[in-house]
Amino acid sequence: MKHGIKQRKLGRDKSHRKALLANMAAALVKHEQIVTTLPKAKELKPYVEKLITMGKQANDNPKVSLAKRRQAIARMRDADQVKKIFDVLAERYAGRAGGYTRIMKAGFRYGDNAAMAVIELVDRDVSAKGKDSGPVQFDEDFDAGQEPEAKEEKAKEKTKKEKVEKPKADKPKADVKGSKNQAPKSSAKKTTGSQRGG
Repeated sequence: MKHGIKQRKLGRDKSHRKALLANMAAALVKHEQIVTTLPKAKELKPYVEKLITMGKQANDNPKVSLAKRRQAIARMRDADQVKKIFDVLAERYAGRAGGYTRIMKAGFRYGDNAAMAVIELVDRDVSAKGKDSGPVQFDEDFDAGQEPEAKEEKAKEKTKKEKVEKPKADKPKADVKGSKNQAPKSSAKKTTGSQRGG
């Protein structure tokens, strides 16, 4: 019988699959558009749409608002993105009866020829894509409005500081028993054939 095989397994066990969908849902809510494989996108679509429906139910009925928010946090494990669902997305899709996401096929991946897809929220905020996604790529001294001469001066000051802070290499210490040029004496006695027993 075909029981318990409704969803795709995605090559993972249950706990790994739950974590994968929770992380992908958080990424989709944050950036409002992500690129992934087609089977993952098809699994993610109902997962995210149910979370947005929870947000709409909370807005419609304040009595269940806290319970729905807690359910969404338990499923998605990201309180900041759940807040965005309940405060921003639920209002955006208040007049829409389902179908909050769309999947567009995006060819095949170069390495393993896997089918790729773009999944995005309908009526998405274009400025949300790539927002707060990783560390800043500039060093702490970077200033976009600086003149080139000022940048060169800062670089020179930085190299001077590095030279001053660089510790001097320790000199090799001389041997305690004698000078460093003297060969160490071996303590083993030389044995001759007559001294050996037997």
